[in-house]
Amino acid sequence: MTTIAVLGAGKIGEALLSGLLQGGREADELLFTEKHPERAAALTARYGVEGTDVAGAAQRADVLVVAVKPQDIEPLLDELNPVLKPGTLVVSLCAGLPTSLFERRLPDSTPVVRVMPNTPMVVGQAMSAISAGRYATDRHLALVEELLGTVGQVARVPEGQQDAVTALSGSGPAYFFYLVEAMIDAGILLGIPRDLAGRLIIQSAVGAATMLNEGDQHPVILREAVTSPAGTTIMAIRELEKHGVRAAMLAALEAARDRSVELGQAHEED
Repeated sequence: MTTIAVLGAGKIGEALLSGLLQGGREADELLFTEKHPERAAALTARYGVEGTDVAGAAQRADVLVVAVKPQDIEPLLDELNPVLKPGTLVVSLCAGLPTSLFERRLPDSTPVVRVMPNTPMVVGQAMSAISAGRYATDRHLALVEELLGTVGQVARVPEGQQDAVTALSGSGPAYFFYLVEAMIDAGILLGIPRDLAGRLIIQSAVGAATMLNEGDQHPVILREAVTSPAGTTIMAIRELEKHGVRAAMLAALEAARDRSVELGQAHEED
């Protein structure tokens, strides 16, 4: 039996616990840490999973999933270093933090797998990209794929691509939410009540995503199928191009990638 401990049971940590249980893991195979006692008690009541401290998790778990904010990683690693068992797999869900940081701060030869998940994990539709650290093997990657497969899809990528992945899929849901928000506002401007505008746009987004996911056609082909000569759609597309929406998206993702790089550099050795 593999015991898994989630260090930091925020939204992503809780979503992973829920997904693991739904995927067939037993509650006694799981542990979590949570610094707020009331939330810890609520999670135990909800899922039947035991809360513990970092030392307890390190002593009992075979896999430690680190799901804290990047700015909280230094004190956690300081606490973890003296109590980590040899051979324990450390799985990082911390945006921007390289495997080398964990390898440097934890005992020698600790296997580390870096993961960039995203928030659709809370509805079982995450896109997670995983990369092996220096000491992680294919067996470790396969285990992480199995664990994360309970909450969505998983792809293996070289660690050098993780900052770009952070910009694309890690932050990606926010871009879609932003676009939907703008389209709902446009619906209100055009005289449609907010509730109805929301229903129209959200279902359109769900349908479009399903066509992309379940079909085999390129997005350009799908867009062209909606774009009639001299019709309404091409007029809207012309305005989007005039306002530089495509260029703005490219610049936005570059900025997100650069920020991910900065987060990692903040923890480099002096």
